[in-house]
Amino acid sequence: MRYVLLNKPFEVLTQFTDENGRATLKDFVPIPKIYPVGRLDFDSEGLVLLTDDKPLQHRLSEPRFKVPKTYWVQVEGVPTEEAIATLRRGVDIKTSFTAPAEVELLPESPAIWERPKPIRFRANIPTSWLEITISQGINRQVRKMTAAVGFPTLRLVRVKIAHLEVENLAPGQWRELTAPEAAKLKAAFSATKMPAERQVLSKEAKTKTASGPAAPGAGAPARKTFKPAPSNFKRPAGSDQSPKGSSDRPKRGPKTSRPR
Repeated sequence: MRYVLLNKPFEVLTQFTDENGRATLKDFVPIPKIYPVGRLDFDSEGLVLLTDDKPLQHRLSEPRFKVPKTYWVQVEGVPTEEAIATLRRGVDIKTSFTAPAEVELLPESPAIWERPKPIRFRANIPTSWLEITISQGINRQVRKMTAAVGFPTLRLVRVKIAHLEVENLAPGQWRELTAPEAAKLKAAFSATKMPAERQVLSKEAKTKTASGPAAPGAGAPARKTFKPAPSNFKRPAGSDQSPKGSSDRPKRGPKTSRPR
């Protein structure tokens, strides 16, 4: 299996082909049969994970698995505390309502590479940077969120996927994950965890975990099990079931034949 991190440059498609001749991942990653996990917009920059591990790719791309992604976002103006609180709670972006997010106003501009095309500047309007972490997969979500609170996005850079960071990768550079990085990612999100992360339970242990939650430190959390609701029916007193082979009904007499 191959696991590759790429710092996607500005105005590069997160795919390997394009009918219109625009730059694609093929121009930077010469590895066949690997595919991007999720997407990063043409006009956004930063971290993209590529792999040929299809179960892992599915889980990392599926919003219900809530993989956190962190962005540095340059916005027009300086967001107020009220705007930041709204971003944290969730924002109405017309087509849907965003889930709560982690949002911080950075005290200064991050040390980051220059973009080939400078952002638009307005003489009388300052810019500022936010750090936003989300786990949804709504198209152009961060841009819609900042616009909804009155601070349009000017530049968007993804700097982290789960525990993986862009670090020292320059735009267009890529590297393969180390063995510990890949193992940690698979242990957290793969359809089948690494053998070292699994725990085989005895029949007795399985019975105990099915009857209630595992005690702290007792290993993996118990799998959810369907439990039928308790019945309100009570057997009348004295009507206990008789031992097998006996009956409370009177015994029949000897069988006689009727005259024909």
